[in-house]
Amino acid sequence: MEKLKGSLAIIECLKEEGVKTIFGFPGGAVIDLYDDLLDSDINHVLVRHEQGAVHAADGLARVTGDVGVALLTSGPGATNGVTGIATAYLDSIPLVILTGQVPTPLIGNDAFQEVDIVGITRPCTKHNYLVSKAEDLVPTLREAFHVARTGRPGPVLIDLPKDVVASIVDFTEKKPIRMQNYQPTYEPHMGQVEKACKEILKAKNPVLYVGGGVILSNANEELTNLARTLNIPVTMTLMGLGGFPGSDPLSMGMLGMHGSYASNMAVAKSDVLIAVGARFDDRVTGRIDAFAPHAKIIHIDIDPTSISKNVAVDIPIVADCKHALTAMNAWLKTCGEDLDKVAASHVEWLETIKNWTDKHPMGYTDEGETIKPQFVIEKLDELTKGDAIITTEVGQNQMWAAQFYKFNKPRRLITSGGLGTMGYGLPAAIGAKMAFPDEVVIDVAGDGSIQMNIQELATSRQYNCPVIICILNNNYLGMVRQWQELFYDKRYAATIMEVTPDFVKLAEAYGAAGLRATKTSEVEETIKKALELVKKQTVIIDFRIAREEGVFPMVPAGKATTEMLLV
Repeated sequence: MEKLKGSLAIIECLKEEGVKTIFGFPGGAVIDLYDDLLDSDINHVLVRHEQGAVHAADGLARVTGDVGVALLTSGPGATNGVTGIATAYLDSIPLVILTGQVPTPLIGNDAFQEVDIVGITRPCTKHNYLVSKAEDLVPTLREAFHVARTGRPGPVLIDLPKDVVASIVDFTEKKPIRMQNYQPTYEPHMGQVEKACKEILKAKNPVLYVGGGVILSNANEELTNLARTLNIPVTMTLMGLGGFPGSDPLSMGMLGMHGSYASNMAVAKSDVLIAVGARFDDRVTGRIDAFAPHAKIIHIDIDPTSISKNVAVDIPIVADCKHALTAMNAWLKTCGEDLDKVAASHVEWLETIKNWTDKHPMGYTDEGETIKPQFVIEKLDELTKGDAIITTEVGQNQMWAAQFYKFNKPRRLITSGGLGTMGYGLPAAIGAKMAFPDEVVIDVAGDGSIQMNIQELATSRQYNCPVIICILNNNYLGMVRQWQELFYDKRYAATIMEVTPDFVKLAEAYGAAGLRATKTSEVEETIKKALELVKKQTVIIDFRIAREEGVFPMVPAGKATTEMLLV
């Protein structure tokens, strides 16, 4: 045990946890910690807005699987980060957010830049702490990282009063964390595994429904093994894309509101639905009573509160996805069944699905030299060989990226699924690039959403963190406009972007490269040029796309997922 100033103890705890990069914005309440960070080997990235700090930490966490860290000052610094915290919470992303707080004697006195950030973030954190005593500082930090990364991951906030950070604390030897009231279940109950496997073996029309839990638990290989062994078609949520190779013949792509026709029909006609690391979100299920009405439902999830929360489940398996799928694959190998025969029995089902795909493929109408956004995404996929890290903003750009880029690996699509946060993509791209500087990182954006955190272009330049930003520019808030077109008699209330910046000049103002494509024939060469330029600097591409292009298929609100609008 040694005595350390609180700020130095925080830095030592971060190093213990393997933290190499943190994102933040300084202020008076955290000035001691910033002063000591200057002498540490932790890379601090100065963002231009606190929301960007949390999104960047989130992007780093998603691509690496490690805990992301953001450091914010008190008051508005902390509240500016709340949207980023809620984004991570709904997508189960492990973060530790350190917020400054006024000195403990002033808490509750409406002091300058005081807010009850613990109270504010209680609904959107996995757990949060106010460190009111110096002796609690080190144990709390260690516990916070444990909570963030174990079980169902999530963001954990630690509120740090200025006097606690400045005090002298005991830095004790680190020991294994044991929390009596927090013990996630990793191993599946073998009786439930056996029940699930027997049900799968009897199925004529099985479907694997895969969510983000497969990626969070690094279970993509075990999932792929199960699907290929038994010839089971796979559909993925937005968060699950890449959990199974998107170009595999068994992949049906995404399901739900903007999912493929084949995916939604297959789920509706399935007799056994195997949900792995998914939470039956409303965007997936549509009208609950019409979701998989004929299927026995098997649900694997580490969070017991997610099971039967939205849809009644027949065979629950509370466990880590990787552990559960490993157990299922092992049981199937020794069950005595002819697995090749089981796989062959699904050929007719796969033919039915292929017919649905052939009849209603994921496509779009070619309009000559008018740029279609789907074509842009297809060209990105082709020219990057499907191997870029793709971040997105939110809206039509996000859905087109999900539909037309083939994600063959996990942790390649970095997007705000649960909260749907505009302004997420650029800071998340910076976080991803910080983690993997040799990878090509592309933010697919809309002209509305990119302006939410456009200031982070300065962060990209300052830290030599070059990314490509592909703006699908239609001078609309496109997704809301689409709803207004279809359901509100084309009354475009507050969705027309009458004033947008010249994105090429804006790029140049930030020291980035600015490119523009206005015709289909310019798309490929513009992307190729961007891929060359991004080796040295951030690039913005302003694609002037078909203004009123829609995202289809689309399931209207309140409808069954089989009631898709196809055009």
